[in-house]
Amino acid sequence: MSADSPGDVRPAVSQLPAYRPGKGAAQAEAEHGITDAIKLASNENPYAPIPQVVDAIVAAAVEVNRYSDHRAGELRSAIAEWLGVGDDHVTVGCGSVGLIQQLFLTYVDPGDEVVTPWRSFEVYPIDTMLMGAQLVSVPLADGAFDLDAVADAVTERTKLVLIATPNNPTGPAVSTTALRAMLEQIPRRVIVLIDEAYREFVDPSFGDPVHDLLPNFPNVVVSRSMSKAYGLAGLRVGYLVADPAVVTEVDKTLLPFAVNLVAQAGALAAVRHRAEYQPKIDVIISERERVVSALEAAGWQLFPTQANFVYLELGDRTDGIYVELERRGVVTRPFAGEGIRVTIGTPAENDRFLAALADVIS
Repeated sequence: MSADSPGDVRPAVSQLPAYRPGKGAAQAEAEHGITDAIKLASNENPYAPIPQVVDAIVAAAVEVNRYSDHRAGELRSAIAEWLGVGDDHVTVGCGSVGLIQQLFLTYVDPGDEVVTPWRSFEVYPIDTMLMGAQLVSVPLADGAFDLDAVADAVTERTKLVLIATPNNPTGPAVSTTALRAMLEQIPRRVIVLIDEAYREFVDPSFGDPVHDLLPNFPNVVVSRSMSKAYGLAGLRVGYLVADPAVVTEVDKTLLPFAVNLVAQAGALAAVRHRAEYQPKIDVIISERERVVSALEAAGWQLFPTQANFVYLELGDRTDGIYVELERRGVVTRPFAGEGIRVTIGTPAENDRFLAALADVIS
């Protein structure tokens, strides 16, 4: 910031790294002079929304001269019924990432500590810095969470513990049995977020935190998304399940009308017709296993992913391989000096990725 910049920017903001989303196919085409690029960078569902959702969106569009229901009451109730919890256990926000920021606004003061395994979701350190708090990073152990180390990292200054399962960008998930063992070591005054943006791609044997943990641990908060499995990334809808006392406080930080009218209509239709999505989810899971098998057969050592993406540890080869894939029309998500994350796309898109990667490595 120059000396004559208007306003006195908070240090926490001036030092903040901007979030970098995955690059779009059109941008890659323009940069490399190519056509027909595919985007496997943002963990989006490669399939269009079901017709019932499209119809609901179109019907709602003619009413956008009116504000939406600020509390998204009908959508909350539908989600609560789906999950088998009371309406007062659910809140809705502008994507699960928006709800995570609301959680920070609700519980974290300057100087507080936030504990999370790392590498994990890039928004966590951004939100921590924004609040003027201190991020306590617990290193992964061979790509997996060391939950005992997470519990040991909690101090009297800790306000939040953040657990992404499956972990973004590496992919492994954590069972509710393992989470319970960690929770028993953490004071109830500490809020523990279980970030399940990729919930629908996880094997059921890992358990369900809403039913396995929340009844006995009122400090547990579960966030989920309509962006991934339900293909509504462009509408920005997420939901949070928690003790009613937590929901009441988090609701106070919701930006007025943050979940717009069209988004509420689309998400409500997706919840009501969620069974229609299962065949597409099953295809994505099947394709994930096919891609993993192909990569392992080619000699890659991968983390056991339960999400709709795979992660390649590349170290100092990351930037070079990322660029070469992009030149071949395959856009992935790089993490400088660490690796690349590759979204599971359609079968044809996955074939293009595998062929491009083999070409780059050869």
